[in-house]
Amino acid sequence: MNDPSANRPKTETAAAPEGRPCVICGRPSLPAFRPFCSKRCADVDLSRWLGEKYRIESD
Repeated sequence: MNDPSANRPKTETAAAPEGRPCVICGRPSLPAFRPFCSKRCADVDLSRWLGEKYRIESD
């Protein structure tokens, strides 16, 4: 079976013990990408902001 985490670089597989879950996928976050687990999840979040899926409401 193909394990998607097997293709991730080593620096992205070891989670910090005190890390909270990634806000995109739920994996443990890493200090280098906090609050995300990888650059990919950070890019997904940026794409959502740029695509206006997230909004800050104002009067």
